[in-house]
Amino acid sequence: MQQFSLCFGRVKKDCLKFIKSQETKADKFKNKERMIKSFLIPLCFWISKKADKKKPYFVGLAGGQGTGKTTIFYKTRKERINLSKRVHPMLLTRGVPGTHDINMMLNFFKKSKSKKFNRLKLPTFNKAIDDRYNKKKWYDLKKRPDVIIFEGWCVGAKSEKNNTLKKTINSLEKAKDQKQIWRKYVNNQLKSKYKNLYSQLNCLVYANLSKNYSKHV
Repeated sequence: MQQFSLCFGRVKKDCLKFIKSQETKADKFKNKERMIKSFLIPLCFWISKKADKKKPYFVGLAGGQGTGKTTIFYKTRKERINLSKRVHPMLLTRGVPGTHDINMMLNFFKKSKSKKFNRLKLPTFNKAIDDRYNKKKWYDLKKRPDVIIFEGWCVGAKSEKNNTLKKTINSLEKAKDQKQIWRKYVNNQLKSKYKNLYSQLNCLVYANLSKNYSKHV
């Protein structure tokens, strides 16, 4: 506990600054200091003990909406428009398996593990236009990281049996996916490409912050 307290004193300012940068006037986190003390710092210590500096340690971080996740690896809006025309209109909306750039993710994993690591450019996402920023604003990763936190609400999700997809779980599926095309496409993505991706994670953490640290939505 003393280690956590010392760490909190050192990182408090930067952590609060970052957390506040993720908020809007109508969408704010509560109990910020407790989130840092009770969740973020203990998690960082736990990851640090697991990490092997000879190669990156991949942490899968899953969590529901409102737990503070980023939007780096989505397909471009143009790609999702094409996907929505080719497969199902609901695939225009980013978020579900099938709307991420899996090839880019796998390439990132591969290059991060390489002993001959060279700098990498990673996309940043602009929610205002629902698309990636220009490449000039992408992240510039100059050194191979010791730890990579790979996060998203569906990280680690597993596919279902097709017969379970017959029953709709919400009004959207009932109204717009009567033939189960969207559900089956998403499920097939989990069976193949996403399964391959998730198998490369060293561990999986689920962030259940809704009770104590959630944003006011």
